[in-house]
Amino acid sequence: MRPAGVVLDDAERLQWDFLPFVSVGPLRFGMSHDEVVAALDVEYASLLVPGSLAEFHLPNSGGQALTTYYAAAGRLHGVAVDALHGPQVTMDGLRLVGHVPSQLADQFVDYVLSHGLRKDVYFSQEGDPGADELGLQMRAQRAGDILLTRPVFVAREWADRVGDTSEGHIPQAEWQVHA
Repeated sequence: MRPAGVVLDDAERLQWDFLPFVSVGPLRFGMSHDEVVAALDVEYASLLVPGSLAEFHLPNSGGQALTTYYAAAGRLHGVAVDALHGPQVTMDGLRLVGHVPSQLADQFVDYVLSHGLRKDVYFSQEGDPGADELGLQMRAQRAGDILLTRPVFVAREWADRVGDTSEGHIPQAEWQVHA
């Protein structure tokens, strides 16, 4: 197992795909916490707030790799992928995890526009791009003295104002993750 502070290379990460409003790797929006645990080959799972959020250490991750968020009914509605240890998640070939935010932001905007989605990309109060039409908010997470991308994927029910830290559906606990 790698030390917790080390950033994994893409080749060391699990490789997952994102299908907007459907799935992130083996996780499908709408799963219960028990179904999420069963879908992952987890070494460690911690349900921090019953029915609200859980953290997972995945095989060979060396640290926390995922945070999952659940709606009031206890169903999976959000997945945040850790920039240092999380799986590499791709969307039509665009790799979203663990990259310099300013470099990925341009690629993300180009992706949104080239797929005929709404002409604008929304930016959170923290300056990170997101798109309601994809249920995706790109966040920045510290890795020592640098910032790396930490995407947050949400179910359709949470997509409205995905990047709004005060009125969106992403739980406040996620907006407080910086390191």
